[in-house]
Amino acid sequence: MDKRYELYCLTDKLFYDSPPATLDTDFDISHRPLPADWEQVRGQEWTVYVPPGQDTPTQGWKVHASGSVDSAGQILERCWDYCVPNGIEFKHLRGPGALKLRNAKYAPRGASGKLVTIYPANDEQLERVLTELGERLNGLPGPYILSDLRIGEGPLFVRYGGFAERRCLDERGELVAAIETPAGDLVPDKRGPVFAVPDWAPVPAFLEPHIAARGATTTTDMPYRIEKALHFSNGGGVYSAIDTRTGEKVVLKEARPYAGLAADGADAVVRLEREHATLRRLEGIDGVPQARGLFTLGEHHFLVQDFVEGRTLNTFFAERHPLLDPEPEPGKVAAYTEWALRVYAGVERLIDQIHERGVVFNDLHMFNIMVAPDDSVALIDFEVAALAADQGRQTLANPAFLAPPDRRGAEVDRYGLACLRLALFAPMTTLFMLDRGKAGHLADLIEGYFPVPHAFLDEAVTEITRGKPVGPAPAFTPDERGWLQAREQTSRAILASATPGRRDRLFPGDVEQFGGASLGLAHGAAGVLLALEATGAGRWPEHEEWLVGRAIKPARGTGLGLYDGLQGVAYTLARLGHTDAALAAVEHCLAEKWERLGSDLYGGLPGYALVMAHLSDATGEKTLLEAAGRAAQIVANRPYGEESPRPGLLYGGAGTALMFIRLFERTGDKTLLDLAAADLRRDLRSCVKDHNGALHVDQGHRVLPYLGRGSVGIGLVIDDYLQHRPDEEFSRAREAIRVAAMSHYYAQPGLFNGRAGMLLYLSRQDRADPWVARHVRSLAWHALRYGGGLAVPGEHLFRLSMDLATGTAGVLLALGAALHDRPVGLPFLGTAHGSSVEPSTVVTSIQPEGR
Repeated sequence: MDKRYELYCLTDKLFYDSPPATLDTDFDISHRPLPADWEQVRGQEWTVYVPPGQDTPTQGWKVHASGSVDSAGQILERCWDYCVPNGIEFKHLRGPGALKLRNAKYAPRGASGKLVTIYPANDEQLERVLTELGERLNGLPGPYILSDLRIGEGPLFVRYGGFAERRCLDERGELVAAIETPAGDLVPDKRGPVFAVPDWAPVPAFLEPHIAARGATTTTDMPYRIEKALHFSNGGGVYSAIDTRTGEKVVLKEARPYAGLAADGADAVVRLEREHATLRRLEGIDGVPQARGLFTLGEHHFLVQDFVEGRTLNTFFAERHPLLDPEPEPGKVAAYTEWALRVYAGVERLIDQIHERGVVFNDLHMFNIMVAPDDSVALIDFEVAALAADQGRQTLANPAFLAPPDRRGAEVDRYGLACLRLALFAPMTTLFMLDRGKAGHLADLIEGYFPVPHAFLDEAVTEITRGKPVGPAPAFTPDERGWLQAREQTSRAILASATPGRRDRLFPGDVEQFGGASLGLAHGAAGVLLALEATGAGRWPEHEEWLVGRAIKPARGTGLGLYDGLQGVAYTLARLGHTDAALAAVEHCLAEKWERLGSDLYGGLPGYALVMAHLSDATGEKTLLEAAGRAAQIVANRPYGEESPRPGLLYGGAGTALMFIRLFERTGDKTLLDLAAADLRRDLRSCVKDHNGALHVDQGHRVLPYLGRGSVGIGLVIDDYLQHRPDEEFSRAREAIRVAAMSHYYAQPGLFNGRAGMLLYLSRQDRADPWVARHVRSLAWHALRYGGGLAVPGEHLFRLSMDLATGTAGVLLALGAALHDRPVGLPFLGTAHGSSVEPSTVVTSIQPEGR
């Protein structure tokens, strides 16, 4: 799970929104008067201080000061008192709330701990800062900054990186912070959880002793041999290890001081000590690992405990859950039900035993339940367990099992057990963050598939919904009347969410909106307006004008591509009749160094080629057609390996193949079909079949059927290819991909990563397919009431989303593909076997050179 999403849940209870800058107030230091000509710039997260006449380099060795909640005030004062008189540019986090977010358990590990950043003008100033400021700060505590080199024993660290804001594309085709090589090329400024220096970066001699000291403490100093890392968080790691004295297998749990903060302010070390005390209190309970002791290595604290045999409960679903099969066998359904009830009974017995010792587990969820080969269960991770008599609330929790604020003490575990009863059969309890009334709907769903005792489910619903009224379950029906109702309900919710008074976004969607994607097709206003218009839900002039204004004057950092930015905006505005604004958006794109973009459809050159050619047809602008040809030629000339590094429609060979197919339709040049076939075959080499014969993209740690990054997206383009040329391999793949689109259960509803994508794919092939009707009905599993209509949650199900890629607009588009009386689909993919491009103007023939 992408831990960024939790930070974007702090501002609003219904929608992902930009994290609050400070959560409370600015640091007192920010109100100090500055000397003449100094400039203070307050950003969302940082406050920057720029001295007069400062000629700060674009990159180099920067200094970071870390700080804890208690030491931050002193560290800030001493940094100010040093930097301002010496005329050195610096910045600090805006307030205590921002510091807590930076040091939270699941904050990004590479950026954790940083309180102050100082920008020395040269190596001489760097050495003076480290020496003179270091003397002032010695003895003040702060968390270790994993991405940096520590200087001495104080809270100062250094790292080579960018000072100025520069961007480039990384190996995944994403826009990231950049630094410049000696050859003048921009490369990613990597900020991982390990200190590293670019091979070409100069290392001042005075840093060498600190680099040597960094390697002085090693794991060879402890009587354990680490075998494998099991988990990482900002608080530390969890490792399987061998006790070299006895040969026994153990688990080492690491805690970093002042890092991994929980809601109660406790850091990872405090929680580790609490966990040790809890395990000692629970000694002798079968299913609770035994604590073997505590030790420290350098600054890191470790808890040693028994290794628990088995696998976490969440890992069983992919291989056991019958709703993943197209047609679940009654015997498999009965066997799964028996197994799930047996596992639940074991967990409940274990929780009861823990309560008898006066302890509340406080963190019950699928990842903390271990299931042994004999189906016996154990619990792991007791770091937030507490005494029941304290009647405390949860301080850390998995969102799918997060108890309401009114549950305290043992009630927290009882709520978790109730969620587990439902999650074993329908693992969608994260929806309860938005509406606990959804529990009744999930219980009805479970009873429709599994022979579960009614009382078992009814007790769960009663516990979860306690005192909350439960309304009728949402429903979508696959007929004309049902379509009209679904369109009215989803569009009403979308329009109710609009915020035309905000400059940063129009419709709430995914967290990617806050990284420059608030205008584009995937997560921005363009995708929502496109879905509304394409499905006949209406035109909304106020919202279109919002998009027009930002297309003409886009904010800095706005994406450029088809799905992430201005190319998608141009496509949508042209469709809506705003041709001048569409051309203005395109001009912004052409003014950038767009030739350096990646070869992905999401934000790269294939989208450029498709939109430029499309707009040339619409406007008669021949220069756009020339740009389309140049973009396609660059993609054709780029060398590729045997397999796609990121297979699928949005980032892999399927996206480039789509471009070549559409260009073939313009030119009749069969070389373009050859290129498309080669790209599709690259993607297919990254696919595997499951036990049902369904074809999925294999990402190593998981397999994906989805439209965006999975096999169904490849299938969409294969369908288009087969309209022009028969191919036995592609026909076989097509049948296997169809099976991947025929599961009863999908974790999310969205278009790119969920059920809506399956519906759009199957609808495009045959609306009469029984699975089309099933998916229409099943989209209601995730539907929630909002604004007098129905909306769906976005990625991870934490918050509602209205965007095309993850939310309600995508569901509307998919329902339209299945039920609307006009063709509905994604740009350039066509509908119902039809090409979305009519042969007209001819693009210059593509001559591949690099393949």
